[in-house]
Amino acid sequence: MHRFQVPEMSCGHCVRAITAAVQARDPAARVEIDLADRKVAVSSTLAPAELAAAITAAGYANQPA
Repeated sequence: MHRFQVPEMSCGHCVRAITAAVQARDPAARVEIDLADRKVAVSSTLAPAELAAAITAAGYANQPA
């Protein structure tokens, strides 16, 4: 499980955008989002850098959590 802090994530649209961006790169990825703490956890075969890049491409700055 790879974890990311996404400080700008604040609503359901953010959750859907991040989930879609990650699953576009790995359709089998399991994405768990804690909106209150602004954290994203991803179970995927992709490297953490690839997952971070997907989140960034969706428009959200992030860092390992």
